[in-house]
Amino acid sequence: MRTALLQSSGRPGSTVENLKVLDEAAGRAAAAGAALLAAPEMFLTGYAIGDDIARLAEPADGDAADAIADIASRHGLAIAYGYPERSSDAVHNSAQLISADGTRLANYRKTHLFGCFERDHFTPGDQPVVQAELNGLRVGLMICYDVEFPENVRAHALAGTDLLLVPTAQMHPFQFVAECVVPVRAFENQMYVAYVNRVGQEGEFEFVGLSTLAGPDGIARSRAGRGEELVLADVDPAFLAASREANPYLKDRRPGLYGSLV
Repeated sequence: MRTALLQSSGRPGSTVENLKVLDEAAGRAAAAGAALLAAPEMFLTGYAIGDDIARLAEPADGDAADAIADIASRHGLAIAYGYPERSSDAVHNSAQLISADGTRLANYRKTHLFGCFERDHFTPGDQPVVQAELNGLRVGLMICYDVEFPENVRAHALAGTDLLLVPTAQMHPFQFVAECVVPVRAFENQMYVAYVNRVGQEGEFEFVGLSTLAGPDGIARSRAGRGEELVLADVDPAFLAASREANPYLKDRRPGLYGSLV
C-alpha cells in the first residue's frame, strides 16, 4: 500500500486553509498512486495556537471530519490527520483515520501528553490501542510522544498492528527520535511505522521535519528533510510476513518475567 506523508505545519490558526492544504496534498498523493495520506499532529488547526485550541476544537464527527471525508472520497484515498477533539467539557489531542469512501474508521486520543503546553490544553486519552482494517492491513494510531514509550508500541505489536501511523509535532532538539527511535520501534515490534511531522518555527517551537516511514527491518523506506514535503513509500504485506517469520522477538518473549514493569 503506497503511503504518503504530508510534512507541513499548514496554516496555524485556520481550519479552512488547512483543509485546502490537505485537499491539494491529497490530489498529489492520489496522482502518485497513494492509497493513504497521513498528516501531522494537530494539522487541522495548528499546534502552537494557545487558547485557540479550545476555540477550534470539534467533535470527531464534526464539520471538519465531514470536509475531510469529502476530500478522501473525491481523491479516492484514506486520510489520517491530527486535530483537537471536543468531547463534552474536555479537549483531546486526537488523530482520526477516514477511509477512501469517507467512512470514519478510527479515532485516537493521545495518551502521553508532552510538557506543560500540552498538559495545560488537553485531557489525556486512556485507550492505548486503536486500530482499523485498511486495504488488508491492520492500521494503528498513535501520536508523537506516545511512540517514545516502548510499552505503547509493543501493545500494538501484540494486537497485530501492521502499520502504525504516528502524527507528530517533534521539535528541536529531539530529532534523534525520528532518526533513531522510530526505526528501532519498527524493528523490535516487526511493523511499519509512519512518523509524519510538522516543520519550521511555530510560536516557541521549532519543528524538525524528518518524517519517515520505517520498515520492520529497521530501515527507512523514505525520509523527508527539514522543509515542507510530500514523501511516499510502500508498505509491503509480503515483506512484513517474511520479516516476522525471520525475527522471533514476539514469540521469544517471556511475559512472566515482566511483572515489575507494571
